[in-house]
Amino acid sequence: MEKVVLVIHLLIASALVGVVLVQKSEGGGLGLGGGTMGGFMTARGSANLLTRMTAILAAAFFTTSLLLAILAGNAREGRSIFDQVPPAAPSAPAGDAAPATPPATPAQPAVPSGQ
Repeated sequence: MEKVVLVIHLLIASALVGVVLVQKSEGGGLGLGGGTMGGFMTARGSANLLTRMTAILAAAFFTTSLLLAILAGNAREGRSIFDQVPPAAPSAPAGDAAPATPPATPAQPAVPSGQ
């Protein structure tokens, strides 16, 4: 399910980029659809169509984004940091006075033989 929504999301994103690039910019910088789009529609009609398509694609993009976030959150199982802590080693009974192994004694510095 998640892969299908992801493919749809990518298709919507590429279509949204295409629709935005086709729109005529007011500054004339990046707009590829200058003029009346080859006599297909009037300037006002093409602007309304592209504005509506941009709004529809943007709404679909946000919807699929939210759906992907919900699907990713449901796929993850709830884990606690306390579940990952290893259990403590059993402690020695209180009656044992001596530990099983004596502690290591620190190394003593050697005294020079000439003194």
